Amino acid sequence: MRTIESTLAIRFAQGLVFSMTVAACGADASASTSGDEIFASGFQYRDFPAAPIVDPSAPANAATLFGAAGTPSGGPCLADPQTGTLFPNNWLRPRFAWVPTGGENLFEVRLTAQNQDDVLVVYTAATTWTMPADVWAGLSQHTVDLPITVAVRGATYSSGSGTLTSGPELGSSGTIRVAPVSAPGAIVYWTSPASGMVLRGFRIGDESLKDIVTPAGAGTLCVGCHTATPDGAYVGFAASSATGGALALLSADGNQLAPPFISASAHALMARQDQEAPAFSPLHWTTGDRIALTMYNSEIMWTDLEATSAAQGAGWGYLARAGDAGAAASASFAHTSDTVLYVSSSSVVQGVTVTSGVIETVPFNNGAGGTPTQVVATADNNYYPSFSPDDKYIAYNRVPGGMSSYNNAQAEVYVSPAAGGVPVRLAANDPSACTGAVSPGVTNSWPRWSPGAQDNGGRRYYWLTFSSTRSGGQRQIYVAPVVDNGVTLTTYPALYPWNQAASDDGHTPAWDNFSIP
Repeated sequence: MRTIESTLAIRFAQGLVFSMTVAACGADASASTSGDEIFASGFQYRDFPAAPIVDPSAPANAATLFGAAGTPSGGPCLADPQTGTLFPNNWLRPRFAWVPTGGENLFEVRLTAQNQDDVLVVYTAATTWTMPADVWAGLSQHTVDLPITVAVRGATYSSGSGTLTSGPELGSSGTIRVAPVSAPGAIVYWTSPASGMVLRGFRIGDESLKDIVTPAGAGTLCVGCHTATPDGAYVGFAASSATGGALALLSADGNQLAPPFISASAHALMARQDQEAPAFSPLHWTTGDRIALTMYNSEIMWTDLEATSAAQGAGWGYLARAGDAGAAASASFAHTSDTVLYVSSSSVVQGVTVTSGVIETVPFNNGAGGTPTQVVATADNNYYPSFSPDDKYIAYNRVPGGMSSYNNAQAEVYVSPAAGGVPVRLAANDPSACTGAVSPGVTNSWPRWSPGAQDNGGRRYYWLTFSSTRSGGQRQIYVAPVVDNGVTLTTYPALYPWNQAASDDGHTPAWDNFSIP
């Protein structure tokens, strides 16, 4: 079988529209077919248009101009999506973005797949192109778990002469895939655009954004670290004033309504200052048992949101950590057990910032706590831990020991088995090479899992979100695919949700079943 590179060279040399022959891996046998999709060569689909797509920015005869063989290298570099990545099948339409070399001002994008009868060819003078909705709808359902080859060529076009003065030159080529599963839930992140601070969110697949919580709506100066309640109906966050932070809950639908179940005693307890990083448990979110965790005085504090008394031990209390003399940070609940995950450190600032983090678990034990168990303890500073939806893995950040966790450019995301084992560094830490950004150095921070993992073909598909400064120093939100085949944990390059506003300084994402309309 020819390699991708040699096949591309032959195609461009002959100036032909061709289809790649690539070995399939687990084709979706359940995909439906119709009569017009069956051809002599077997089951094929026509999701890719037969004729080239010529963007209005490109000359009408772009296909003819690019008919020449050109050169096999020196062309534009594909920055997004990164080759080798994996899309959930409900992702928003893929947007392709590339970095030109030299004076290139006209580009060709080709997508091929072995079960697509045609080749998708696009000509544009822009440096981005977004797949039409109808093409993505078909491709994401039909070309599942199969390699989709992407190749980008560039040339310099003279509008005066109507000819190419250089090129075409082949740049990036490689494959992407569509997973046989979707990514659930919605992502809500903190941002501070010119219009003012806001918690902003979107459901996976949405191309628009929804403002969820604003300081004005919350009656505070600043909205801080946030998460969803287990039913997705509310956002819990730290509402910071000039004197400190208080625990707040408002509806996740953007209407910023307070929950009706919070008692008068709980209101008073929630108003205490310097409460940070709230967390909730599905095991403690029914009528009569609604518990919130917050970081308070370097301890893990629980609060009964339906408390009939504001007394310690009745309406609130500290979680005992027998034998752990460190300060506590970044506590959160497991999903399937009554376990609390947290960071122990010699010092903690604002409930999350540490310099010598060790990741531990402790039983909730009806608010009494217990004896902690170390999960991740290395010479590095380990922090911002988060349980996977099945509690099998823990995602966390790591920087060299002695460094502060706060806004640290050296931060990278790792995943460790919750039962102990060798941590895995995510491929999503690494930006596309053509951007010039490298990790460590791009502040890959605050990893949070999607609210569910799905099984298919003997593999379990997980998704993680995190923030990164890889895009010109501006923090933005990214998604990391992670797949477990029962033996090996495979990670993939990051996905970029391009629905984010360019002005959004996105940070501290939360991924859960937020009830965003």
